[in-house]
Amino acid sequence: MTQVQTFTSVLPFLGSEVQWSYGDSKVVILPIPYEATTTYRKGCENGPSALLEASQQLECYDEELDREVAQEVGIYTYEPIADTRNGAIVPAEKMLQVTQETVYQLIQDGKFVIALGGEHSITTGVVEAYRKAYPDEPFTVIQIDAHGDLRYEYEGSIHNHACVMRRIVDMGLPTVQIGIRAICKEEAELIKEKHLTVFKAREIANQPDWMERALASIKTQRVFLTIDLDGIEPTLIPGVGTPEPGGLSWYSLTTFLWQVFQNHQVIGCDVMELAPIVDSVVSQFTAAKLVYKLVGYQAIRFR
Repeated sequence: MTQVQTFTSVLPFLGSEVQWSYGDSKVVILPIPYEATTTYRKGCENGPSALLEASQQLECYDEELDREVAQEVGIYTYEPIADTRNGAIVPAEKMLQVTQETVYQLIQDGKFVIALGGEHSITTGVVEAYRKAYPDEPFTVIQIDAHGDLRYEYEGSIHNHACVMRRIVDMGLPTVQIGIRAICKEEAELIKEKHLTVFKAREIANQPDWMERALASIKTQRVFLTIDLDGIEPTLIPGVGTPEPGGLSWYSLTTFLWQVFQNHQVIGCDVMELAPIVDSVVSQFTAAKLVYKLVGYQAIRFR
């Protein structure tokens, strides 16, 4: 496996008292503190560590699911990969390579992977790992996001965070985009040209049947979830690179995710673009709770 510089000081998700061994864990949390193309608020390379630290304050008992999820499935926190903290330089191609190789190995080991970013460009490498693992089994990429991320290139790079969904569309994978409320003309034209499935935030706010229609639009049994935290209302998570007003509420988001997990086989997830705010913990705590929700919803499938 290709190696890049990593830093070994990582807090385990939820704390050491619920940290299982790698072999005994069904879920692996994979921190990828990579940042290279941020265009507004910087700091998403610190997102995974902030989320892991905040997770120490979570209750292990999930009141919605009426169970201590972590004790049932086992959660292992992997060492960070493609780490750009402390001034480390990791070229985009190297980041994508090590991400793909690491996630692929975790899949081969039978793990349910939740990758933590870092900037959204990381998702290209994560999705490539699943394409390699399931070459003959189609899956849909469901994107929760404020932005289309459908530019062909941005600021001279096709691996800019603003291009990640274009890379996935170019892979030929079906996509469903949820919560979109900021796109450029190029992206709007591509959506029309490719007949991409997009549920805009304005539509979600004004059309009560949006969730039913969104779920009906998912045509494959297998799905991959990529969650850019700016897809959520910024009063809940202000610590993102580009906070856009009008995002998903907590219960709209979790209800939708619950339905996805109930009706489809979620093969993996990522949670991206947390950029912590100094003297505030609300963003990382909410993000950590969201990750635990993903674990819990998947735990139902493990039973």
